Amino acid sequence: MNIKANLSILDIIGHLLIWVVLTIITFGIALFFFPYSFSRFVINRTSVVDIATGAERKMVCDINIFSNIGHIILWMIISILTFGLGYVFYFYRVWNYALNNSRIQ
Repeated sequence: MNIKANLSILDIIGHLLIWVVLTIITFGIALFFFPYSFSRFVINRTSVVDIATGAERKMVCDINIFSNIGHIILWMIISILTFGLGYVFYFYRVWNYALNNSRIQ
């Protein structure tokens, strides 16, 4: 089995532009929602390819940006108390959560 990501430059630029605008409008608060969107963005454009048969199956991430509002608030507080250092750990925890809540179609 191999993993294949289908990310085009235009998709990436569009996604980044949306989040840059949201970050500016919300004075940075959107950055706490960004890891959920980012992980879902990448996972939903990834496929698992069977080497023997060549069959390609899409991965689907079943998380919702607003489904874990308590988790987001907790990490906001941690990030503020640690002067932003906690955000790095938050990003990894969200990826862990996203991968654990993904499936192959």
